[in-house]
Amino acid sequence: MGSSRVVIVGSGGHAREVLGVLRAVIERGDELDFAGFIADDEPNSDLLGRVNARWLGTVEGCLEGLTGANFLVGIGDPRTRARIAEQCEHAGLRALTLIHPSASMGQDVLIGEGSVIFDQVSITTNVRLGRHVHVNRNSTVGHDVRIGDFVTVNPMVAISGNVIIDEGAQLGTHAAILQGLHVECGAFVGAGACVTKNVLSETTVIGVPAKPVA
Repeated sequence: MGSSRVVIVGSGGHAREVLGVLRAVIERGDELDFAGFIADDEPNSDLLGRVNARWLGTVEGCLEGLTGANFLVGIGDPRTRARIAEQCEHAGLRALTLIHPSASMGQDVLIGEGSVIFDQVSITTNVRLGRHVHVNRNSTVGHDVRIGDFVTVNPMVAISGNVIIDEGAQLGTHAAILQGLHVECGAFVGAGACVTKNVLSETTVIGVPAKPVA
C-alpha cells in the first residue's frame, strides 16, 4: 500500500511550521507523502525552495483534483481556518491529525481531526481537544481541560487544569490561563497575559492580571 498524499492549505510562516511537524512524523515512519502547498496568494518561491516544497496553485483551482487526499490547514487565524476546512471537506478531502513525535501525551487524551500538536508540547491527562485545534510549540495543557474546535494556542502558553476554551478562541504567546477558568467563543487573550477571571465571548484581554481592552 502506497503513502497517503497530504497537502497544506496556506503557504506563510505558520504553514511552513506545520510542514515541519508533518516531516517529523514522516521521518518517524508514517506513510505520508507531502504533495505541496495550496494558497490563493502565490508564495515566496525562494522560501519554499529552502524547505524543498512547492506551490500547487490556488485553493479553488486545486481542490477538485485532490479528492481523497489528506489536508492540513496551515493558517493561524481560527475563522479563516474554519472556512478553509469546510471548503476542503466539502471537496472530499480528509482532515489529517498531526502530533509531533517530541510532544508529551498523557493518558485519556482525545484530539479531534485536523488538529496539529507541535514540538515539545505537553498535554497531561483527561484532556479533550476539538477539530482543527493548533497547539504550538512548548505549550502546556493541564488536566481535565476542554478545548473547542478551531482554537489557536500560540507558543509557550500555559493552560492550567479544569480550564474550558471555547470554539475559535486565540491564546497569545506566553499567556497563562489559571485553574478552572472559562475562555468563551472567539475570545482573544493577548501575549503574556495572565487570565485570572473568565473571558467573555469575542472579548480581547491583555495584561497581568488580564483585563478587557476598552
